[in-house]
Order: sequence, then C-alpha cells, then structure tokens
Amino acid sequence: MEILETRVAPAWVDYNGHMNDAEYARVFSLAVEALMDRIGLDAEGRRRHGYTIYTLETHLCYRREAHEGQPLEVAVSLLDRDAKRLHVFFELYDAEGNLLATSEQMLMGMNRESGRPDAFPAPVAEALAALPHAETGAWPELAGRTIAIRR
Repeated sequence: MEILETRVAPAWVDYNGHMNDAEYARVFSLAVEALMDRIGLDAEGRRRHGYTIYTLETHLCYRREAHEGQPLEVAVSLLDRDAKRLHVFFELYDAEGNLLATSEQMLMGMNRESGRPDAFPAPVAEALAALPHAETGAWPELAGRTIAIRR
C-alpha cells in the first residue's frame, strides 16, 4: 500500500552526488508519520487520544542510489501487530518502480500522559485492522533479515 510520495531534496544530496544514507532514514521517518496520519494519529488524533507512536528498532537496507529531484514513493506492509506494537516493512521506489531501499521497523504505541507503552485506542486499532497485512510466510523477500557476513 502506497503511504508517501516525495522528492529527493537538494539538501539531502551528499558529496558523492546521491542521497545521503541518513536521508533514507528521514524518508522512512516521514513514511511513519504518513502511516500515523492514515490510522488516525495525525496531530489532532494524537491530542484527542493522548497517544503517539515511537520507533523501537529499525533495519535499513540500501539497494540503489537516489539523486536530486528524483520522485520517490514509499509503500508499507504490516507484517505483524499486537495490542500496542506494529512490525512494519517499508519499501522505497523510484518513478520506474526500482527498489531503492527498505526499512523494517518495530513501532510502539505510547500513552503521552504516562510516557508508557499502552494499547492502541479503539479507533486506531480498527484502522490498523483495515490495513493490508502480509501473510505469515509471504513476507517481502527482504523482511526479517539479519546483518551478517556471508561465508
């Protein structure tokens, strides 16, 4: 499911002439915000529910370079969830459909008043249930990877 469209900003380009590695993380962070908006945790929803989402862990995998002004599209797959956590997989594509990068993330729902993890508010849980879920065993090929030197 497409969650975000953007372009490579001039400030995101490094001394190698392509998007800096840190800026890929920025794009995926913007995708988390877009996902939050989609499930009812935009600024008004965060205020109304006293609730937000934190990123607990992320695994970013770089596949191809992106260049200044290049259109970007981020898609999201929901791999798993429970009452207060989301395991999501983002894929970053260029306009031709080439996979540029992926980001697998564990997100935690947080009560803003207590500062502690808490279950998703009912309307948010309902919105999450309506999102496309990847079937167990049918995750994207790059999901669930670990970092290791192949021998």
